[in-house]
This record gives sequence, C-alpha cells and structure tokens, in this order.
Amino acid sequence: MSEQNRAAHRAVPERLERALAMEVSLRSRLRHVAVGLAGGCGAAMIAVLWATEPNALPARTQAAFAGLIAIGLAWAAFAGWVLTLRRPLFARDRVLSAWIALTATVVTALSGVALAAVRGSTADLTATAAGGAVFTAAAMCALVRARHRRHELLQLRDALRQDTP
Repeated sequence: MSEQNRAAHRAVPERLERALAMEVSLRSRLRHVAVGLAGGCGAAMIAVLWATEPNALPARTQAAFAGLIAIGLAWAAFAGWVLTLRRPLFARDRVLSAWIALTATVVTALSGVALAAVRGSTADLTATAAGGAVFTAAAMCALVRARHRRHELLQLRDALRQDTP
C-alpha cells in the first residue's frame, strides 16, 4: 500500500470521529434541549390561551390553535427522541428536523395565503404568497443540506467499516 493510500485510510476514521463528536457534543445536546423547551412551552402557552378563551371561538381560530399546538409538540417530541438516544444519529436528526420545518412552513404559508385570499387585498395576497415562498424555499434548502450531510456521514461510516476486518 502506498503512503498516500495509508494517509487516506487514516483520514477516514479521523474525519468520522470528528463528525460524530460534533453530533454528540454538549453543545448539540443543549441545542436540542432548547428546541424541546421552545416547542413544549409554545404548545403549552397556546393550549392555556385556548382553554381560557370563551367557547364561542370561530372554527378557523380553533384550527389555528390546534395546528400551532401540533407544531410545538412535534418539536418537543423530536427533541425528546434525540436526547434519549445514546448513539450517533449520523445526521438523521437533521433530516427529521428539516422535514418538520418544511411541513410547518408549508402548512403555515398555505393557511396564510388562503386567509389573505378570502379576507385581504391583492397586495396582501401577493405579500403573503411571496413570504411563504421565501420561507418554504429556505426550509427546502435546509432539507437538501441535511440529506447531503447525512449522506456524507454514511459514506464515512461505510468507508470505515470496509477498512475494519
């Protein structure tokens, strides 16, 4: 084996070790704690607001409250899932969080566009649709990046497995 191949062989475990250390670091865990707290607290606050409102809330308001609670609970459940696992996720958590973000963004954007179409002017509709498109594009970019990162980590893992007898 040439010196260059030996150096490349040593580089794979080192790169994988660095990547996995970032995934299970205290900083990463604290980010997930913050996401879980934000989602759970947001859902709880909206649930309390909904529970203390008069019973005569319009159906669309109740649907909005239910949707926002569901989004908050999704983030809290996601964070709980990540924090309870004791092994590297190989960026699976990033892919899942990007899907949650994309879903929440699309639902929110479509709801806003529907509301603007029914109640707003053409300018309101245009502004809402443009904002929704920008945020949806950003969420889609996050999903593409997350899937790419996961693919990279899996390739590193597979390369390491090939090197191990």
